[in-house]
Amino acid sequence: MTDQATAPAPTEYEFTVDWFSRQTPNWLDLFRRHKPSRFLEIGSYEGRSAAFVLETVGATRPVEVYCIDTWGGGVGHGDTVMSQVEARFDRNVKLAVSRAKHRARVFKHKAHSADALAQLIAQGRQESFDFIYVDGSHQAPDVLADCVLAFRLLKVGGVMVLDDYLWIVDAKGDNAQAGAEEFYNLPKPAIDAFMNIYQRKMRVLAYPLYQLYARKTGA
Repeated sequence: MTDQATAPAPTEYEFTVDWFSRQTPNWLDLFRRHKPSRFLEIGSYEGRSAAFVLETVGATRPVEVYCIDTWGGGVGHGDTVMSQVEARFDRNVKLAVSRAKHRARVFKHKAHSADALAQLIAQGRQESFDFIYVDGSHQAPDVLADCVLAFRLLKVGGVMVLDDYLWIVDAKGDNAQAGAEEFYNLPKPAIDAFMNIYQRKMRVLAYPLYQLYARKTGA
């Protein structure tokens, strides 16, 4: 766990991909409605979503972001040099912290998500996060484990964002390496299972459904 709040920052963000920005109108509305200040994200990559949270929320109130990633790569990353991705993450979040008008803190957990989430639970952080973003492994067993563990860390009234709910593996497209024939290489079956099992404790929020947005209604 690393507190990045006082580290020196570069002057410009360094992003090579953008899988996130099209969702920012929904996130901004969630920030306005729910006023989150403590965030947890599973899957950080270059830090684009973390930087957005730090700079946007940090403009109006103190903010904390806990970032979990192995920075070891996975399905869909091809020959990406993950050590360089991690270095960009470090630089980007330092810059975002420096741009925040209120106190902004980043806690970096370089670990498999199940291990890091279990550690946070063991540390007594149950129901301590206002907003959890699940965007780690896209294979259904991993997604389901992330959702179940994240639920325990989310406050009642908090928001969980489940990424790539409608992600489609196209045998002719960029995601072909995920295996078009393998349904359980997709997040959707895991998200559906989680939401069905927790239907009395999670309520789907009405937003466009590429990501799925849900609010915790009971412990």
